[in-house]
Amino acid sequence: MRRLAALLCLLPVAAAVAGGAAWVTLPGGKFRSALKYEDVQTVKVAPFALQKRPVTNAEFLAFVQAHPQWRRDRVARVLAEPRYLSHWAGPVTLGRAAQPQQPVVHVSWFAAQAYCEAQHARLPTWSEWEYAAAADETRRDARNDRAWRERILAWYAKPSNTVLPRAGLQAPNAYGVQDLHGLVWEWTEDFSALLVDPESRNQGDPDNSKFCGAGALSMDDRDNYAVLMRVAMLSSLQARDTTANLGFRCARDIRK
Repeated sequence: MRRLAALLCLLPVAAAVAGGAAWVTLPGGKFRSALKYEDVQTVKVAPFALQKRPVTNAEFLAFVQAHPQWRRDRVARVLAEPRYLSHWAGPVTLGRAAQPQQPVVHVSWFAAQAYCEAQHARLPTWSEWEYAAAADETRRDARNDRAWRERILAWYAKPSNTVLPRAGLQAPNAYGVQDLHGLVWEWTEDFSALLVDPESRNQGDPDNSKFCGAGALSMDDRDNYAVLMRVAMLSSLQARDTTANLGFRCARDIRK
């Protein structure tokens, strides 16, 4: 009986690993960002593919099993802090606190990027993520809708210690992407470029200037508080950091 129960527990993991996350193609185009890059607020987003939902525990477990250097007991500490995958029962065991279909969290930027590279992909840029996240269920840009903005803000008001629902339960937006709001925060490829402390440029650390001078929040979008919160949160992190509500999804370039 115990053996049967164990086999049943493995079935969702196997299904998730075999199927993986679906991909959605976004057309791209000119987009008014909430960030200004050297006083330019309109950015051009090239067509790209984005995973329909965030990466799950089951999918990341398959990656860790295939790339054991990313196990929590083997990963280099310069690539992930001690909280990395701390909610898993063991280095290659999910357990009750990490259900297979829940989005994976407690994962560093380095680990997220490595996962995407293993899928022949990458993390989305901020502009790509913001472009996709501007859509609601019927409109490609719903940001001027006060009711839609308040619905997103309601999620930010919820306690962060609640149990994460499974990924993929939300209705797809106009592009077919799910869970961009209301589930987890998400890493972006250029997260450290969102807000840069001018003082950090004078400390002689080459890493501090790697993404320097990127952006500042535009006062034209001061009503978009959800974007402000997300930018502030991401820009406060280092690439080895992890949190209990930060996950990711992958993106791919569209080859012409």
